[in-house]
Amino acid sequence: MSKLVKLAKDTAIYGVSSIAGKVLNWLLVPLYAYILTNTADYGIVTNLYGWTALLLVVLTYGMETGFFRFANKKENNADEVYGSSLLSVGSTSLVFAVLSLVFAVPFANMMGYHKHPEYIAILGVVVAMDAFSAIPFAYLRYKNRPYMFAGLKMVMIFVNIIFNLFFLIGCPWLQHHAPESIAWFYRPDYGVGYIFVSNLISTIVATLCLLPFVIHVKLRWNWPLLKQILTYSAPLLLLGIAGIMNQTIDKILFPVIYPNHAEAMRLLGIYGANSKIAMVMMMFTQAFRFAYEPFVFAQHKDKSSKQAYSDAMKYFIIFALILVLSMTFYIDVLKYIIGPEYRQGLTVVPIVLVSYLFQGIFFNLSLWYKLIDKTIYGAIFSGIGFIITLSLNILLVPKLNYFGSAWAAFSAYFVIVLISYFYGQKYFPINYQLKVIGKYFLLAGVLFVLGWFVTFHVTLITMAFRTVLLAIFIWYAVRHDLPLAKLPYINKFVKK
Repeated sequence: MSKLVKLAKDTAIYGVSSIAGKVLNWLLVPLYAYILTNTADYGIVTNLYGWTALLLVVLTYGMETGFFRFANKKENNADEVYGSSLLSVGSTSLVFAVLSLVFAVPFANMMGYHKHPEYIAILGVVVAMDAFSAIPFAYLRYKNRPYMFAGLKMVMIFVNIIFNLFFLIGCPWLQHHAPESIAWFYRPDYGVGYIFVSNLISTIVATLCLLPFVIHVKLRWNWPLLKQILTYSAPLLLLGIAGIMNQTIDKILFPVIYPNHAEAMRLLGIYGANSKIAMVMMMFTQAFRFAYEPFVFAQHKDKSSKQAYSDAMKYFIIFALILVLSMTFYIDVLKYIIGPEYRQGLTVVPIVLVSYLFQGIFFNLSLWYKLIDKTIYGAIFSGIGFIITLSLNILLVPKLNYFGSAWAAFSAYFVIVLISYFYGQKYFPINYQLKVIGKYFLLAGVLFVLGWFVTFHVTLITMAFRTVLLAIFIWYAVRHDLPLAKLPYINKFVKK
């Protein structure tokens, strides 16, 4: 249990930067909704950030996991693994940044942003720096420095928020009261462009903050070692591409496969804004991953590791289901995160939430092929998921718009979770507590149906009813599986 307590503690720390950052970024979404008066403008943000998410996976090409795998091998020098990984990712990122600047215009023309090629240049540089920064951030996780990791992430988030507020609120105010003070750089009609500019500034600041950890070790190429890392990580690149495509292909292709392009951008803006509500589940999964990945490799040789992996899966699902129920039951409050023009898409939120939950389960299951160096299976599973996502998007989006995208993502993750589980039991059997997990899913499903479909004329009564339903789930979890007295932070308020 002590190992799981440490895992829970590290997950909480890593989650501060992820979840708190998303909460703060949520506060920007209503701002965008009022500043970007046309939902199609937010569709631009959704579309381009879908591309950047994909490119970030390509530019890191599985080297984060490769670094953890080889840094934890006794025969390797962790600093040499770090140096080789950093030089490799840094070199490819630099090349990509240069290409983005040189070919910004033709890329913008090809993507339909011919009026703003600087969007492509800005985001190209941002992605390159983010990819480079991924290795120093992985090094912090390897060194078990979650507070430093979370602190630097929070610096990046706050800088981004500050400049968003400056450009979207501060500058218009100054334009009205003291236009001469900002006339040399501010363009009132630039709108969505300042979102990308703010991102660029925050990324530069984060990269500079990471420099001490870049020069911390002697950087030199170890070609034989790098070859081993790349061989291990190459299938993870395919896995990552397929995985991120499962998340972003709808946002990338939506304007292409929906019959009317202008209407597609409007609907994409609505879908993107409502997906922001569900991003808490994604951030929980990400925070868990940051702590779980080093934990898996570090505990691999422990005889009790398989039981720890089984318990981790159970606890992940319990907390994930609590998140799903909480966010769907209090959707009447959360809807104010987005502007009125976007709220017609609120009913897609539960589907997106459950899709993210299954994505987290798939990540938990992925430990078996990483531990036995069979990462090609991960690539195959994610490839299957991508084929399902792509096919269902093409089939459903013209008829169901963004609901087609949401159901496609859910279907893909559900299928690959099943495939990964059965193959995992063959090559690296873990006694997952399926009956216990099944009871939690059944209970959550019943409570969701009651809370979502049973409503009252008075909103407060409806929310009170849903609160009781949520309390039932939490009570059941505490009574059967959650030793609150042993959980970090919570144990201070619970009698042992």
